[in-house]
Amino acid sequence: MDSNSLYYSLELVAGSGHTLSVEQRTALQTSLTILKKNYKFHRVLFWGKILGLKEDYFIAQGRGEDEMKDKKNLYSFNCMDWFLLPDATDSMIDKVSRAAKSRFIGDPSYVYERLEIRRRGEGDEAEEEVVAAKVNEESRLAVTIHQIDEEVSVVPRGAFIKSPNGLVQINRSFGGLSLSEAGKLDNFLHFSKPKILKKKSILEMGELNPAIDFLDVLSEDIPKGSWSHQFECASKVCLLRSLMWLGLTFYHVPMTPQHGYLYIGDGTKNLDLPFML
Repeated sequence: MDSNSLYYSLELVAGSGHTLSVEQRTALQTSLTILKKNYKFHRVLFWGKILGLKEDYFIAQGRGEDEMKDKKNLYSFNCMDWFLLPDATDSMIDKVSRAAKSRFIGDPSYVYERLEIRRRGEGDEAEEEVVAAKVNEESRLAVTIHQIDEEVSVVPRGAFIKSPNGLVQINRSFGGLSLSEAGKLDNFLHFSKPKILKKKSILEMGELNPAIDFLDVLSEDIPKGSWSHQFECASKVCLLRSLMWLGLTFYHVPMTPQHGYLYIGDGTKNLDLPFML
């Protein structure tokens, strides 16, 4: 959620149990403004909070000229002092998937370690060796934020436009979805590199507007039913809650450009979802 409308946006998702104390809200309002100036971000979002056993991580996300590519994530323990996270690489993602399985501790220097048995050679000459997979919690934090953004970050259709040279920016003329449009999952998109869109036929692509239909649609997610779609506050706000990453809530106020998402959870994926539907 945009730091400029933090107080208002937090009230919209309060029904999901996502709340911050008055002290935390005040600290964020001040520190995120300073963060934007110091790092020269075009805008700063309060991304959410990942719960740890000892400490909780407050997450901020800075955006540059290209809203999709120019992203930097930062974390804080007190909503005032911010530390830049590294970009999630393929090797980092692989290490985290193998080594880190338990809850977050709340210590960036904490090292997760898991022993794996690998076989070398074939037949009778095959040998087994024990390999230790290690990764620190700061890397795990960066990977978790990246995965949540890739899989469940949401925007309304038309809120962002893509220029002919590939630049993704806020659509200043976006006035919000109507009530009927907000009631359809087809009008909400994943704000990440499209995967399903590339598999569409030429006939299907011909019906799309390349300026605004450059992202995957939520209604095509697998498994079906991985989103809870509701209207709250007397139909004044549309809320989408992810059942894959429990704690992710997207909000949109129909007929206004107000929208955003917030994650407050333990940073673990609900892998049992296909068996629960």
